[in-house]
Amino acid sequence: MHQCQLLYVQQAWMFSLRLRSPSARIMFSVSCLLLALLCCSSKSFFLYICRPLIGGRIVLTKFGYPSERLLRLAEPKKYLPAFLEKRSRVSPEWPVSLAAQNYNPSKRILELARPKRLHPDFMPPREASMPSPKVVASPRTIELAKPKQLPSKFRPPRDPEWPVTEAAKRAVATPRILELAQPTSRPRMGLTAFNSDAFRVKQAALKAVCSQRLEELARPVRR
Repeated sequence: MHQCQLLYVQQAWMFSLRLRSPSARIMFSVSCLLLALLCCSSKSFFLYICRPLIGGRIVLTKFGYPSERLLRLAEPKKYLPAFLEKRSRVSPEWPVSLAAQNYNPSKRILELARPKRLHPDFMPPREASMPSPKVVASPRTIELAKPKQLPSKFRPPRDPEWPVTEAAKRAVATPRILELAQPTSRPRMGLTAFNSDAFRVKQAALKAVCSQRLEELARPVRR
């Protein structure tokens, strides 16, 4: 038997033995698995079963079993002694007081406790009567029952693949078609086309003198 099969059978059998009282469902699942491993010789089946071996991974010895860390985290949270001392009742069920047992409800409470009545105009749904076997459909009903038909000029969609004609194979492109087929030339926007003098201030702008109007417009708005 293949090594992968032996390891998987050993893991399944050890899992069933570790349980103190395995149920009938677990025993039935293990027996079916053993029978499938013994009878089936398909390569794809064992590759699916032995997924931990795919990619060169080593089969874990405790694969499928909870670790000690998970078992410790799965334990229920314990109550603190201070909480138990302050708790007024030990059980969530508590006895009903004598005042609540001897209480007489008022007329308003009895009125609100009554179930809601149906509306006086309420009518229950009527039962649908069975059609008579002698009923004959009218010509208008027969006309409306006909399925929608396609128009006379309707054509089904053309097949996306069709044979190329001989004339198209022998065709020669004209100079105009070749000119239109060329891609549009656009200026490059990379680092090679970067102009280092694009943001340099001109000498005339450096020697410019601001007028009184520009100084007035450059002042911030007072609010």
